[in-house]
Amino acid sequence: MKNLVEELKWRGMLHDMTPGTEEQLNKELTAGYIGFDPTASSLHIGNLATIMLLVHLQRAGHKPFALVGGATGMVGDPSGKSEERKFLDENVLKYNQDCIKKQLMKFLDFNSGANSAEMVNNYDWFKEFGFLQFLREVGKHLTINYMMSKDSVQKRLETGISFTEFSYQLLQGYDFYWLFKNKNVKLQMGGSDQWGNITTGTELIRRKDGGDAFAMTTPLLTRSDGQKFGKSEHGNVWLDPTMTSPYKFYQFWLNVADADLPKLLRVFTLWDRETIENFDNEPDKNKVKRELAKDMTIRIHSTSDYEQAVKASELLFKGTLADFNQTDEQLLNEIFDGVPQIEVSKSDYENTTNVTDLLSTLTQNQIFASKGEAKRMLKEGGVSINKEKISEASPLEFELLKDKYLLIQKGKKNYYLLRINK
Repeated sequence: MKNLVEELKWRGMLHDMTPGTEEQLNKELTAGYIGFDPTASSLHIGNLATIMLLVHLQRAGHKPFALVGGATGMVGDPSGKSEERKFLDENVLKYNQDCIKKQLMKFLDFNSGANSAEMVNNYDWFKEFGFLQFLREVGKHLTINYMMSKDSVQKRLETGISFTEFSYQLLQGYDFYWLFKNKNVKLQMGGSDQWGNITTGTELIRRKDGGDAFAMTTPLLTRSDGQKFGKSEHGNVWLDPTMTSPYKFYQFWLNVADADLPKLLRVFTLWDRETIENFDNEPDKNKVKRELAKDMTIRIHSTSDYEQAVKASELLFKGTLADFNQTDEQLLNEIFDGVPQIEVSKSDYENTTNVTDLLSTLTQNQIFASKGEAKRMLKEGGVSINKEKISEASPLEFELLKDKYLLIQKGKKNYYLLRINK
């Protein structure tokens, strides 16, 4: 059986663990779980760091459980939040749960025998659990003093925390207790901000059942500039291709900071130590990023999505006008799937008199927020149409790609496809 703790240590993925955790993992096949909050219909890159804990758990010969919080998702975890979240409709939560289940099945083996992954939903054991019964069976075992000492509670005392969110740690603690009693789960894992909630579970198991349970957390992933990792300028980088296209997903990895590469290679890939250390010593960091982007895009999406993303990148950044016109239109549409597209009527296009209006008014300020902003970037030489630099004085005599498209480039990396409808 592979030593999970040692694997996580060299990868920089171990933040803290309770005494006896490593001994338990080395002693026998151990079931461990992580909970996922279904407040969105997709997981994102930030979630992937904790998913990789389950992946390594299973690769080390242990049994992973993925808990989708159908019940706790109705309440909301206060950890890391500055204010209370809005409640979601039960139907929305159910839809989100189904989507997340499908995504998790990409990472974990659910048909591998003794250590097959399992998926559970805490709504199954909370749906008929009455409030008075919960107080008797759970609430009496943990003191207010104990609950108040948690960081997730302390950080919210100044701004205010509702009883609903305050009780969240009891709900998560009971999740661990239920899995301990019914599924022989002895380990809960999560991000370092979950330490308080997780240890509430180990304490509840100890006080209520006299059992031994264990906790393990991974560091919260931050960029070299201190910002939370997993967001682009457009927000979260989602695993769902309809929310973050494979092209944008691929581009996200190409654009990570050089300083973040050693951490990202260790957390997100399954490459061995020698391979990663060789990449650490590779002077061409763009080459490393391309390999990382390839690995991530294939694993999260597919080989064909990766190949399409590469074609899109090469066409956008290296292609000529002739390359665009020689590309089959269906393939062109697939390549441009990750590029923001703006549609205008042919009459409106023909009635436009200058490039400033084209880049602002005609495109409904989707490229530039105002004429002034468009004029400034045109003056600075930061705008191209069909791969040619333009100025404010450029005539509106552009050749339409496939007789219907203009490729507009703003700055170095921002592309827009203008479609002129007949």
